[in-house]
Amino acid sequence: MWYNKFMITCILLSAGLSERFGSPKALAKIAENGNVIEHLQNTLLQSSCDEIIVVLGAWAPQIQPSIFIHSRIRVVYNKDYYFGQTSSVQAGLREVLDLSEGVMFLPVDCPLVKSSTIDKIISHFKKHAPDILIPTYQHKKGHPPVFHRRLKSKILGLSTDQGLNSLFMDHPPQTIEIDDNGIVKSFNTPEELKEITSKQWL
Repeated sequence: MWYNKFMITCILLSAGLSERFGSPKALAKIAENGNVIEHLQNTLLQSSCDEIIVVLGAWAPQIQPSIFIHSRIRVVYNKDYYFGQTSSVQAGLREVLDLSEGVMFLPVDCPLVKSSTIDKIISHFKKHAPDILIPTYQHKKGHPPVFHRRLKSKILGLSTDQGLNSLFMDHPPQTIEIDDNGIVKSFNTPEELKEITSKQWL
């Protein structure tokens, strides 16, 4: 793998129980583009993201066959997935290469983000290097946020009942307005997935 001087890692969070969905959200079919996690991997591979870390947990054996074999993709198993998303954030972050200046966090239930959007976020982050960068659509915060590596120890120090937003008071996020409503579209149920994809070309 060729490493850029200013490297960006995306942690793709797919370790949750998917209780409200009733089956792994990562494996939900999404139009003609296969399942959700395949679609997201394609999106990230088409972007300027240097490294992709997929965090698996509750449904790891079922999801693993959908993970691409690719030099930019690695898989991490979060044995503490039942503690919630922060535990998965931390499991992925521990595996990030030291060369990464920024770490992007993308939940698997946000499948409609465009690769061009990922590129815009990365470009802005590389230019300005804020502690935290959050994309917005019509001033509504969305995914994926990027955190500078200087916050790594603080993120790893969070208790599992604290979200990343608990860092916002000491490290006010910078925002970037992007014309992509996919950054604010997520799903927890089959009905919500149908709703967000019925109006969106993938």
